[in-house]
Amino acid sequence: MALLMQARRRSNQPCAACRLLRRRCSSGCLLAPYFPIDDTDSFAQVHKVFGASNVIKMLQAVDESRREDAVKSMVYEAKARLSDPVYGCAGIIFCLQKHLKDLEIQLQSTKAQFLELQAQRDQLLKVLAEANHFDPFAQFNNLIFDRYNLVLDDATLGCNPYEYSSDFSGSLDIQGLYDQHGQTSYST
Repeated sequence: MALLMQARRRSNQPCAACRLLRRRCSSGCLLAPYFPIDDTDSFAQVHKVFGASNVIKMLQAVDESRREDAVKSMVYEAKARLSDPVYGCAGIIFCLQKHLKDLEIQLQSTKAQFLELQAQRDQLLKVLAEANHFDPFAQFNNLIFDRYNLVLDDATLGCNPYEYSSDFSGSLDIQGLYDQHGQTSYST
């Protein structure tokens, strides 16, 4: 059905190429399938960069199954050449290559930072194991140390050495800090 609609439109109106070139569009027009009437800007850009006769020669040199890709490539190159007359598509490629190189450097930096943080974590675990006679190869699930309420598990590493008590025994001069067993560890 869509082909029938295109055929009707095509019989009434020329393709974008023939319209721009002000010539009669025949039924065997080589450019008609690739430059429909509603896409005149694309052909105008291709025509400005390559010229109509060169576009037709390039399309004739390409196998019919690959012509659509060739037209897309010509349109892209023409748009790039018009926006950047010196470098065209090469300027875009250079920009993307530079961006890729910057991302590779950033990835290497992030990997190095990750390894450094992993080493710091391993060193911290080693220090904790040595200080508390802890077996570093044991499971880390819900391990609680006696004096400092030090919780060490796979997800959390936290330390709360003293808990502040809201009970001051009626005196404002003496403030006690209590450990998890309720024993006074500091007083003024």
